[in-house]
Amino acid sequence: MNLAEAPPVETLPELELTHHANGRVAVETAPLPELDLTRLRSGPDLPAMVVPDLELTRTGDTGAVPVAPMNDLDTGRAADDGVRTAAPVGAVVCRYCKHVQSEGLLCDRCGMRLPRARIAAPVAPTRAAEGDWLPCPVCHTPTRPGRNCTECGARVQAEA
Repeated sequence: MNLAEAPPVETLPELELTHHANGRVAVETAPLPELDLTRLRSGPDLPAMVVPDLELTRTGDTGAVPVAPMNDLDTGRAADDGVRTAAPVGAVVCRYCKHVQSEGLLCDRCGMRLPRARIAAPVAPTRAAEGDWLPCPVCHTPTRPGRNCTECGARVQAEA
C-alpha cells in the first residue's frame, strides 16, 4: 500500500488535541499543601558547608612504614613434570546437566558450551620471500623472519 493510496483519517471530536511546543508549554498547577511538609531543602536554599578535615588533593604523611621482603613468596613457576591433561575427544558429558553428547560444541539439552577440543590443522611450512611474514613456531603469530615474536618472544628463523 502506497502512502498516496492511504485513506483519509478522521479526527474524533471528543478527543482533546494537545498542542506541543517542544515540551516548554507552561502548565498551571496548584501546590498540594499536604506534600509541602515533605519537601527536602536542597540547592541554593541551603548554606554551603565547609569540611576542614577533608582534603581531596593530597594525603598526609604515612610515617615510617617498615618494608620487609617476603622470603616465603615464590615468584617462579613450578617445575615441569611432563604430565599433560588429555584433550576430551569422543563423547563428552555436559558439566551442567550431565547429558552425554558425542558431537557439537553446545549441549543439546541445556545449550551450554561443551568442553571439547578443536584439533588444529598442521601448518605446512612455506618458503618465505623477502619481506614476507612467517608463523611463529611456538604461538603461530605472524612474524618477520630473523626477528623475535612479539607475542611469545621466540626467534623466527628464515627458511633456507
